[in-house]
Amino acid sequence: MVKFIHTGDLHLGLQFKNVSFNRSIAEKRRIELWDTFERIVNRAIEREVDFLFIAGDLYEEEYFTLGDIKRVRDTLRKAKDINIIITAGNHDTLNINSLYRMIDWPENIKIFDSAGLKKVEYMDSDIHVYGYSWDKGENKENIFNNFGGIDKDKTNILIIHGDILNKESPYLPLDKMYLQDMGFNYIGLGHIHKPIIISNRMAYCGSPEPLDFGEIGEHGIIEGIIEKGNTNIEFIPFSNRSFLEKTIDIDETLGYIDIINRIKQCDKYDNLKQNLYRIKLEGLVHRDIELNIGDIIKSLDDDFYYLDIIDNTIVDYDLNSLEEENQGNIIGHFIKEMKKKNLEDKVVRDALYIGLEALMKGKVEL
Repeated sequence: MVKFIHTGDLHLGLQFKNVSFNRSIAEKRRIELWDTFERIVNRAIEREVDFLFIAGDLYEEEYFTLGDIKRVRDTLRKAKDINIIITAGNHDTLNINSLYRMIDWPENIKIFDSAGLKKVEYMDSDIHVYGYSWDKGENKENIFNNFGGIDKDKTNILIIHGDILNKESPYLPLDKMYLQDMGFNYIGLGHIHKPIIISNRMAYCGSPEPLDFGEIGEHGIIEGIIEKGNTNIEFIPFSNRSFLEKTIDIDETLGYIDIINRIKQCDKYDNLKQNLYRIKLEGLVHRDIELNIGDIIKSLDDDFYYLDIIDNTIVDYDLNSLEEENQGNIIGHFIKEMKKKNLEDKVVRDALYIGLEALMKGKVEL
């Protein structure tokens, strides 16, 4: 029996320079990436796994220092009874200048090199682990070009950083069907930050900590067991925080306080102080209410850990007054024609307000 944890795409050292949240939150998230890395190592020790697989992008080479890579080594050193496998990806490339090459590693840690797909044997040669590291930021190598296949009498595992979703990808495109037909007991993939369980024998672990609002939903690690030729894996949610998007529908009957309360009630699990939220406001706002998004966010500062609001609302115009004010121009003609239709129909009503919004903005610009 082989027990393992599969992780990757930790991006330790990331500075979060191109994100919507502020520098204070960015600094906290940077620290939390390290915290989650340490928690993963501790879980591997507690679960007494045989292998800890790290499938690329362990760190951000642009920002990482010699002190940082020593911290990585010292954290992994605690797992002295675990076989630790590292394959470099496009953010932590393994070349002559790589930080991976600047320190000595414990014997139980194997970092695969970039000279093609290689194999390492474990547990009296019953376990064959294959891996490959990148040596540059883009990679379209066919690493299986001279591959002779696997010994199917053994337990075979492949750990690799690449893209099975896009055959034209500059990030090591991989053929899913080809990989599935190779006969590996498990293929641990890195690069895609969303966890994707392709089968019990192949999966993207995803990034254990989401990095921005492009990575909403649960993030974590994969735990697996290979026994008597059968593989069973389980995705384990493990992140400190999640990025969440919520849509709130409002209408012209709601007052300012009603809208604020709707935002406060956006999450039925009430994790407002734990997670990072992006709220999309949709619908109609009464013409007498001015939604100053900056002021709303500040007023909810004590309720949310982080809040971003996207205002997609439309003003509920006074049609009669607006038509009278715009007699003889395109706005007046548009209202007059739309009023001939059934304004109780949501599609018609939405078309009216969307059209008015566009026309009114055009009028202001003129």
